[in-house]
Amino acid sequence: MSRLYKIALRITLPGIFFLVFAMSFGTYAQQDSIRTALRNKGKKAVKAPEIKANITPYKSFTGGNISFGAGSLSSKTQQSPKQDKLLTVIKVSPNPVDAQVNLVYRLEKESIVSVKIMDVLGNEIVTLSNERVSSGEQTKSYTIPSRLNPGIYFLRIVAGNENVVKRISVL
Repeated sequence: MSRLYKIALRITLPGIFFLVFAMSFGTYAQQDSIRTALRNKGKKAVKAPEIKANITPYKSFTGGNISFGAGSLSSKTQQSPKQDKLLTVIKVSPNPVDAQVNLVYRLEKESIVSVKIMDVLGNEIVTLSNERVSSGEQTKSYTIPSRLNPGIYFLRIVAGNENVVKRISVL
């Protein structure tokens, strides 16, 4: 008998419970390992089959003419004109915002610009500006309302049918 069991027997009733628990735990562990060994005995490891094929890698089309029966398509002559963006937001500063936010953006033509603060769920919190602005680079400063709780918000700038959303942190 091991030393641990001798000590447990001296304690009487709690010692007997400990002894019964320790012995039953060892028996279950043995039975479990035997079951696992028997279960895995008949199974063999299966290797995935190798697929050997001669496949050429994809090469993108770099130019030239493609013929489709009577008509043809030339990549050099059929290029679509570059779509100019009406609104380009250059900079939102400072970020994190305390009392005032500075916004620098460029308009390609005169249009109505709307600047709104949205919460994380997309709900409109406050409209900072909704005015007609001339084309060119614009620098505007907006005061952040004191009712805004500290957190993450989004600054949504809309000009015509274009939207630009910038993330801001309010202190």
